Amino acid sequence: MTFKKIIRDLHKWLGLTSGLIVFIVSITGCLFCFHDEIKDITRKEIRFVENTGKPYLPPSVLREKALKVIPNGKSGLVFYVSPNRSAVVYTYNDKGNFYVFLNPYTGKILFIEDPTTDFFIIVEYIHLYLLLPDYIGKHIVGVSTLIFIFMMISGIIQWWPKKRSDLKKRLAVKWSAKWRRVNYDWHNISGFYIAIVATIIAITGLTFTYDWVGEGLYYSFNLGQGDKTKETQHPVIDTTAFAANKVTAADKAFLFTQKKHPKHEMFYAVFPEHKKDPVETGAYPYALRFDHQSNYHFHPETGKLLTAEPYEHKTLGLKVNEMSYGIHTGQILDLPGKIIAFIASLIAAALPVTGFVIWYGRRNKKKPSQKTLKVKAK
Repeated sequence: MTFKKIIRDLHKWLGLTSGLIVFIVSITGCLFCFHDEIKDITRKEIRFVENTGKPYLPPSVLREKALKVIPNGKSGLVFYVSPNRSAVVYTYNDKGNFYVFLNPYTGKILFIEDPTTDFFIIVEYIHLYLLLPDYIGKHIVGVSTLIFIFMMISGIIQWWPKKRSDLKKRLAVKWSAKWRRVNYDWHNISGFYIAIVATIIAITGLTFTYDWVGEGLYYSFNLGQGDKTKETQHPVIDTTAFAANKVTAADKAFLFTQKKHPKHEMFYAVFPEHKKDPVETGAYPYALRFDHQSNYHFHPETGKLLTAEPYEHKTLGLKVNEMSYGIHTGQILDLPGKIIAFIASLIAAALPVTGFVIWYGRRNKKKPSQKTLKVKAK
């Protein structure tokens, strides 16, 4: 059995095994690509506020206002999206998680969102877990994604012509041929054109499922140097005679971060759940883009700066890790990037369908009748 025959058999059977999962994950990826743009259009009154030019209300105030409308609620994260957008306080209680949208200048409650009823969050959960328990669903999606990466590579191996002169013929669909041939050409050629983009999207998606993928990217881009654990670990807090003043500390930390990055648009503050946890803040240059972030940790009692991780001081490996979401969704290139990700995901969703049609057609190919064989023999 030749190498190409082995590759062809693996491509066929692995494709049939994982095709449905790849289709679901790719389609939901398409739907999720423009969720921010769609929400901006359909939820203007929730997502936008008037930029008054005044300072934001401190995170402790927004947190307190949000917890008043969530019975027995707790909260650890306050998110400021941009000067003309609402802030979000992430809360939870024994009934689940709730996102409270507020005006960051007045503290007015704009909307309380239950993520289990939001269309795009449901789409995201299908994309990540197939709506199964996360510890089961993420591995089904993860293994199917690994298979998809192999399918991209094995597909290129099968597609690649023996002679360079035949390469041009392989780059276009023969639209004048019968529909089965058009389907065959489309499967091969569309897979070739999206191979690089689809593989990058798949690899960055795997970082949310498997830690070893993120670590692999970290050490690859750092040329084997550095220590991701040390670069991302939180400082240890001395809790001796601890008299927590978390609210003041979080507000001080947030104000420090704003002053440190006056031109940045998006910020967050994380309140510590335990005495040993620091207050954490982050800053992003652009609204609704989760890359190029700077991070800081502060003492939860005094608000004293403990560690600073501005973006420019991070290693290349850590920068790539933190850009995984933006690369995966195309967000890192703004609207053009999202369009590229959408098209690549849509074609990726079509590959299992066109591949199944090829397999089914060959499996059920009609055998020539005896009469036809006799005519050919003459």
